[in-house]
Amino acid sequence: MTDETTTEQAAAEQASAPSRRKVIGWGGAGLALGAAAAGGAVALTRDGDSTVPVAESGGAVPFHGPHQAGIATAVQDRLHFASFDVKTKDRDELIQLLKDWTRAAERMTAGAEVGEGAYGGLPEAPPDDTGEALGLKPSRLTLTIGFGPTLFDGRFGLKDKRPGALVDLPKFPGDNLDPARSGGDICVQACADDPQVAVHAIRNLARIGFGKVAVRWSQLGFGKTSSTTPDAQTPRNLFGFKDGTRNIAGTDTERLAKHVWVSGKDAEGAAAWMDGGSYLVARRIRMNVETWDRTPLSEQEDIFGRDKREGAPVGKAKEHDEPFLKAMKPDSHVRLAHPDSNNGATILRRGYSFTDGTDGLGRLEAGLFFLAYQRDVRTGFIPVQSSLAKSDALNEYTQHVGSALFAVPPGVRDKDDWWGRALFA
Repeated sequence: MTDETTTEQAAAEQASAPSRRKVIGWGGAGLALGAAAAGGAVALTRDGDSTVPVAESGGAVPFHGPHQAGIATAVQDRLHFASFDVKTKDRDELIQLLKDWTRAAERMTAGAEVGEGAYGGLPEAPPDDTGEALGLKPSRLTLTIGFGPTLFDGRFGLKDKRPGALVDLPKFPGDNLDPARSGGDICVQACADDPQVAVHAIRNLARIGFGKVAVRWSQLGFGKTSSTTPDAQTPRNLFGFKDGTRNIAGTDTERLAKHVWVSGKDAEGAAAWMDGGSYLVARRIRMNVETWDRTPLSEQEDIFGRDKREGAPVGKAKEHDEPFLKAMKPDSHVRLAHPDSNNGATILRRGYSFTDGTDGLGRLEAGLFFLAYQRDVRTGFIPVQSSLAKSDALNEYTQHVGSALFAVPPGVRDKDDWWGRALFA
């Protein structure tokens, strides 16, 4: 039996009372869930009398492992992403918070309540759990933490541990970044198939951190716009086009090792604590959907370099046919973003659509919350975005309005480990 299964069973036992969220399918499904977390939604699990894909089971994704869940994990349907500013100036207090967050994350991802639960404790004290996820399944909740460049400013003795790859992103042509929606000391990415489960997770971490951290900005997302399971149906973005056709598969260990996980020389010296981690770029991209909706179909397809129905590249019949870049217009999105146009630069995308009311001018405040993981942003996101920002035809319909970069540490190995332990060692 794996450490992950042992942890999940313990949480399930603690969650067996009526006040606990029901944890399903631990027994024989443990190994299947582990396989799915390691790389995709191809595993099966039992749900009552039927066998269903793990992505549809409402089950749990193992929390422990060499890499954090929520990166190569099969992409869930919903997102709640939060960026925090650290308010405490006490290093030991920050360390204790990270330990407390880790223990809470272990329980929530296993389907259990935080601490002593949402009720039944001392009536004179607030409960340990906010309670809005009572009775809900784990819904494949993953919690992924990252540390921003500003955490290494000297407050906590980490200045010499800032990795070289944790750079300040350049200002790209066309950027209109809102400082209130950019940056942050720490981020937490909560992904789940139930939006209430994802929101519950961020809310409880913010509650635990009250007085030590404060939410700088957050983003809700729906309708995943890219997938780590290319064998499944490719999702579509708000422009109606398939997105993430050539994304790295969660099962492709070779490409993950080459393009996503930090290791070897990347994790020497000051960056040794990042061995097994990754780098996350988060960009809030406003999409001018009203203008796009009045654009002729043929022009839309030229802009992307793929047809809208099948997702096939120009001159090809099927979505996954190898694109012939020279057949596309020089400013088409696919041509400019392709690794062959960027010296092999490759990233793993986990984007989500969003709508946040209106912009005050009668237009939808809608777009893409772009999330990209890579081994090094200097050879990943930066060259690709530099190419796109310069001449992508899609720029007429989009604008980057928020931006952040985080160093995502390796996974929590066991119950004695915690988020960021190697960084603070």
